[in-house]
Amino acid sequence: MSENLQDHASSALVSVGAVKLENGETLNNVVVYVEWVGDLLRHREQAILLCHALTGDAHAFDTAEKPGWWGPLIGAGRALDTERHVVLCMNVLGGCSGTTGPLSMCDTTGQPYAGQFPEITIRDMVRVQHLALCALGITRLYAVLGGSMGGMQALEWACSYPSFVLHAVVLAAPLVFSAIAIGYNAVMRQAIERDPAFHQGDYGRYGVIPKDGLTVARMLGMITYRTASLFEERFGRSISDSGMLEVERYLVYHGEKLVSRFDANSYLRLLTAMDGHHLGRDRGTLADAFARITARVTLVGIQDDLLYPPDSIRLAACAAREAGVDAVYKEIASVYGHDAFLLEFEQLDEIFRDALARAVPRNTIAR
Repeated sequence: MSENLQDHASSALVSVGAVKLENGETLNNVVVYVEWVGDLLRHREQAILLCHALTGDAHAFDTAEKPGWWGPLIGAGRALDTERHVVLCMNVLGGCSGTTGPLSMCDTTGQPYAGQFPEITIRDMVRVQHLALCALGITRLYAVLGGSMGGMQALEWACSYPSFVLHAVVLAAPLVFSAIAIGYNAVMRQAIERDPAFHQGDYGRYGVIPKDGLTVARMLGMITYRTASLFEERFGRSISDSGMLEVERYLVYHGEKLVSRFDANSYLRLLTAMDGHHLGRDRGTLADAFARITARVTLVGIQDDLLYPPDSIRLAACAAREAGVDAVYKEIASVYGHDAFLLEFEQLDEIFRDALARAVPRNTIAR
């Protein structure tokens, strides 16, 4: 554990031991990288968990060395108030920023898991997070919040551990991962796996990485995260000094930037986890899944979200209410599209304050 910067920011590598996955395989010696800000001992009963998106990490709050992905929202007097709460974030299982994933050493081979890392699910991620929180002495969450893949985790938290969660704020995330979203993921997966440097996921053994494939995958992802109107306004048909179209230069830049900080095998495992996301899976119907939830739920759609259109999120909120969930719908107006959950801080501030101010559920015992 290390005390690092302002606002009593801390980090820890938490051991949760052996974890049996949904597919029946067991991962031994699982560790979880956690960062938090605020007083863990004082506010243990008022903890807020943030769940990151596909290529995110545990660094959600601002520090002197590095901005956080929700930095403007976290701190004393802010929407996620560190004078009242301890705010935590974990790198997900299967990630590449501290938590056990493909880059971790396999205890049976003494080598990195690489392409042999097992397939995981959103529920596996949430189960590991629950184990880590229990190891830290946290027995309930005042709130869990997340966007995109993080929103899928927040939904699973509310459904899998209903007596643990008082509020869930779910941004730009579906109840069921759609066919079109699976299709986008399939193209990204193919881009990586068809890269000659991929070597069936064992590229580390050859001292290479599938940088071309991961670059192309990220380029496609960036298109789905934004809107046609934003691209037209920002780039149009402008040509850069190098002779490349500005929109292409932008996409290549972000693709290559991801290669420098993210592992291709992790990317593939997390894509597969999202593909399998279905709140009602093995629970009967979606209504049966909703019946488990006791938290106050805020579902947030984003205008012109190409991946998860706001109408689908609005309908999900209606379905949740019909099933007895105390659910409300909010919408972010933005030219940015899906990525607005990382960019529209003024609107996010209002949504978070409203969501966390809602009356605490009278009954938080699992039904």
